[in-house]
Amino acid sequence: MSTPVHRTPTPQSAAALTSARQRREGSLSGNSLERAFLQMQSSAGNRATTAAVQRARGMDKGKGKAPEANGASAGAKKNYRDQIAGLLDRFKKNLEPIDTFIKGVQTPTNAGFTQQAAAAANEGLKHTIAASGTSAASENLLTEVTGTVVNGIDAYKNIRDVKKHETGAGHHTAKKKAKTKGADTVIGAAGSASYSAGIAKEVTKLQKAADAAVASEASGIASASVGAIKGIRAAFRVGGAASKYKKVKELGDPHLVHAGSLARLNESREQAEWAAAEAYVALDAYWDHEGEGRLELVSEAIDAAWEATGEARDAAESLQRAERDVEKLSTVQEYAKKKQLTKIGKETIGGALGESTKAAAGVVTAVAAGTAGLASNPVGWGLAGAGAGLVLGVTLYKALRAATKRYEEVRHPEYWAPESETPAEASSRSESLKHALKFWQKVSKGERQAMAREIYALAAGPDIQGAGSTTAEMRDSARALLIALKSGPTNHKLEPEAWADTLNDPAKTTGWIKEIAEQLASG
Repeated sequence: MSTPVHRTPTPQSAAALTSARQRREGSLSGNSLERAFLQMQSSAGNRATTAAVQRARGMDKGKGKAPEANGASAGAKKNYRDQIAGLLDRFKKNLEPIDTFIKGVQTPTNAGFTQQAAAAANEGLKHTIAASGTSAASENLLTEVTGTVVNGIDAYKNIRDVKKHETGAGHHTAKKKAKTKGADTVIGAAGSASYSAGIAKEVTKLQKAADAAVASEASGIASASVGAIKGIRAAFRVGGAASKYKKVKELGDPHLVHAGSLARLNESREQAEWAAAEAYVALDAYWDHEGEGRLELVSEAIDAAWEATGEARDAAESLQRAERDVEKLSTVQEYAKKKQLTKIGKETIGGALGESTKAAAGVVTAVAAGTAGLASNPVGWGLAGAGAGLVLGVTLYKALRAATKRYEEVRHPEYWAPESETPAEASSRSESLKHALKFWQKVSKGERQAMAREIYALAAGPDIQGAGSTTAEMRDSARALLIALKSGPTNHKLEPEAWADTLNDPAKTTGWIKEIAEQLASG
């Protein structure tokens, strides 16, 4: 539990005073259970928001202090900006569970009660719903504004990184993030305006203003516009993921693609083994020879047998390495396809369908406000609930998947640890569960990062540690996978030769792995 916050009393708004006065005078004539439920939603959201602020402050204490280095103002300014961005990002992530509950449960419930109150002409219930709606829209606005600011800072940072890295993996990663975060900023600004209109709508209803219908109509139009934008964006993401999936699939099954090269390696192994066997037969013959120069002939036969044995061993190791690489390539290709199919599903359900349905609900709300009065049409309620349900389902799926990955990250660190590193000590079950619940933290050592390392190891040049014995055919296939994942020369603004050189540069290993991990997750 968080420590209670003692605040200086502040003047209450006219809306809050009106609501309190009406409750004291007993002016609400609706069902008491409905009113209690809506009031509980409103107060719970306020308390949860306060707790989120406290958690964000607590996590930021003592972290990210700017280093004092001979008054380096540029570094201090950058560090100060990073501190603000980090604080806002943690604050937003603490608000997201509350925001998810409001969007997926409270708002659709309010819409249902609104329809019921309009049908029964229950002014008391309308007033209570308006109070709950004001609280919900206010929290939505806070989350949206915070996210918009964070995305704007990220977009600015990545724009600077694009200029810093003119070519290569760093350039492409920063450029892609700059576009994504820039679009998120624009959509967030539009969403903030929509929630502001929603607050205005609820306040006018709360105060029984004469222009309540106009405010409701404006809010419905704003909500429909934002929903349509998000739906269209999700549709583009689905198209991008589908295109990437198709390109990866066109690479073919590595077992079939490399069947010929594996057969040649196996033939070389067999020939080397025959040569070794013949060398030992010759050694036996010379060993039994009784003529002059016997020892010299035996010594030469031993050298030949030893050399033939070494060649047979090398041929067998090359075949085994190629077979392992084929299995790895098959695994990473299947993973890449699975990630794109998952993205298609999430964007289709939560974005293209969910947001579009919510947009339709906004249209119905606007029409109903202009014709029947304040969204009394049950169609609007049904669409709002359906859209929110789709979005909520995808959000909960993402949250559960992320929690599972965070749990495995510390409970079973050996699962995805790099082969060259000793896995960290496994945490206890209780500590792992606590880590899994830290929804504000990203997974840093999971399956996607491990797959990115595997792809890079197969595609890297001979100067990279562990990649020197990869066959040319296997390396070409892995690089074709990089091109299918939109990490090819064109994406990096490089000529093919220069692009290949970056894959053979140990200094660029970290950037490449980060780039591949990003491309596996995006469409």
